[in-house]
Amino acid sequence: MDLKEIQNLIKFVAKSGASEVKLEMDDVKITIRTGSDSDTTIVQQVPVQAAAPVVQQQAPAPVAAPAPEAPAASATASDDSKYVTVKSPIIGTFYRKPSPDKPVFVEVGTEVKEGDVLCVIEAMKLFNEIESEVSGKIVKVLVDDSSPVEFDQPLFLVDPS
Repeated sequence: MDLKEIQNLIKFVAKSGASEVKLEMDDVKITIRTGSDSDTTIVQQVPVQAAAPVVQQQAPAPVAAPAPEAPAASATASDDSKYVTVKSPIIGTFYRKPSPDKPVFVEVGTEVKEGDVLCVIEAMKLFNEIESEVSGKIVKVLVDDSSPVEFDQPLFLVDPS
């Protein structure tokens, strides 16, 4: 992995709002941490085969503050408690369609079975299919198409009844 690829990865992580990302490949181990505690992103690149000194690179990491919740959000939270929330297992870019010229995987009102593909999340040029954890009906799509998503971010609400 060269310096340009590492810089692109730092930019991607900063845009996604994730606080920490770990990447391990054959001969490289990279950890990128961002946070409100510091204004820097630290990248550690350590060859796995040889015990070499840690190389650190610091770059500014703009961290977007989460938008404050509207008062109406607390009223709908109690209504949403009966639904199952499908969350993102990874950070990446959320897509509702398998490709731009294909129809969306699911719409509000679509009946899904456990294991049905709901969306794909692109991470590091790989498209990961996100499957339904339960059978039921899609009640709400919580993320816009082509939006960055974080680990554990809610994507869909499913009514299991």
